[in-house]
Amino acid sequence: MGSMTAEEKYALINRNLQEVLGAEQIKKILQERDLKVYWGTAPTGRPHIGYFVPMTKIADLLQAGCHVKILLANLHAYLDNMKAPWDRLEHRTKYYEATIKAMLSSIGVPLDKLEFIVGTSYQLTEKYSLDVYKMLAITTEHDAKKAGAEVVKQAASPLMSALVYPLLQALDEEYLDVDAQFGGVDQRKIFTFAEKYMPHLGYKKRSHLMNPMVAGLRGSKMSASDPDSKVDLLDDAKTVARKIKKAFCEEGNVTDNPLLEFLKAVVFSARSLTDPNYKFIVSRPEKFGGDIVFNSYQDVEDAFREKRLHPLDLKNGTADAINFLLEPIRQVFQDEKLIQLAKDAYDEPTQAKTVKTPKQKGGAPAAAEPDTEDFSKLDIKVGKIVEVKQHPDAESLYVETIDLGEETGPRTIVSGLAKFIPMSDLQDRHVLVLANLKPAKLRGVVSNGMVLAASNAEDSIVELLEPAPGSAIGEVVKVEGFEHAPSAQLNPKKDVFGKCSKEMTSGDDLVVRFRNLALSTAAGPVKVKSLTAARIG
Repeated sequence: MGSMTAEEKYALINRNLQEVLGAEQIKKILQERDLKVYWGTAPTGRPHIGYFVPMTKIADLLQAGCHVKILLANLHAYLDNMKAPWDRLEHRTKYYEATIKAMLSSIGVPLDKLEFIVGTSYQLTEKYSLDVYKMLAITTEHDAKKAGAEVVKQAASPLMSALVYPLLQALDEEYLDVDAQFGGVDQRKIFTFAEKYMPHLGYKKRSHLMNPMVAGLRGSKMSASDPDSKVDLLDDAKTVARKIKKAFCEEGNVTDNPLLEFLKAVVFSARSLTDPNYKFIVSRPEKFGGDIVFNSYQDVEDAFREKRLHPLDLKNGTADAINFLLEPIRQVFQDEKLIQLAKDAYDEPTQAKTVKTPKQKGGAPAAAEPDTEDFSKLDIKVGKIVEVKQHPDAESLYVETIDLGEETGPRTIVSGLAKFIPMSDLQDRHVLVLANLKPAKLRGVVSNGMVLAASNAEDSIVELLEPAPGSAIGEVVKVEGFEHAPSAQLNPKKDVFGKCSKEMTSGDDLVVRFRNLALSTAAGPVKVKSLTAARIG
């Protein structure tokens, strides 16, 4: 380490980061001594493979001679909408520490140069508490809410804990005695908040290092509430392969491809730490051309862009690469004490789950119901309202006859549009219909589907989702990258549409999107008349 120049150390510190605030300050410190940095994580849900991104950067920081502290921010986990119940904080904190150590060891990072610190070891002291009150006295509600917008769960009427969260993270820089804080780019507003407010308390302004965020397997952010958007660190090999197989991966698309993103940010970065000559290998039978070997990430991207690498081959190779990274971690967590720790932290063991295959009569295995909730299960079609009338027993409901181009003829559908859209505006209107809902009786009239609409946050304005002009009656609405394979009838208990609709909204261009991907027919995208950031239902 001593042989590295300040410039070489900075290059290593800066490698693969998305942004650095206070770069000149870091360079100045490196001319005199090694940098002191901390990375914090709140022990909420179970860590997933996205955590390999900060782990590989921690390896760079250590190689650059930095003094690295890892903050297990247990108090933050509680303040963020009580994602970690108080009675489980200690268990989850220990679980995170064990997980992080297993991840770092798996990529060859020495643990003896790291310092692990638990937040409540100093955040409940008299001096720290007084600084919190001082910070509260000078921070506006606007600035506190803005700072936590990308990190803390937001609400129209936020809890006070959500507003305090960014203040504590800023103060941690002083109490951990560091020169810089490292985190994801989603932390940027908290970082700039710290730069603004810490000098008001007489503390120096720190530098900030930000790594890029890795998208979930479906193209959106990895989410603990969406199991198939992420790969858990203890998923078994078959589960990993299943999740990767369902990942969004459009042929030739290298700009919106979560698998390529993960290969670049994690696989090549992590594997190169223990194997400088790492090669990405796609294993294939000889009859399909045999194995494909890539010497660099750029080779993989170029091959995929030029369609020399098929999406299925990319998925298989990525699944193998992820399983290689995860296997050492799985082995560590076979320890009985860690199994018990997982139970204490999360109520259930974190060992790889064994999925029992249901059997039909006679012992033959039955086809398992897919457990994902994605757009491919929805059967949304273009329809034309050929008749609309008032519901005989409900002033707020219409009874519509809608042609979906089906051989069985038009459907009867009951909708709650009477308070928002005049009957005359619906006659002969082209609409979108969710066609595979279970028929339901609404105030005595059986409804065979749902007309899709958008509403504002107050539900005071409602607009229909409009297919592009020229869309054919009966045409299926699709989302690029999701195969149209709808269930014959959606299971009401699973609330498939309800879960999908939470990930639908309208943009500034009025286009309706699911996970940032446009809903469309062959004629063009689905739009709303005027609402932006609308709720869909």
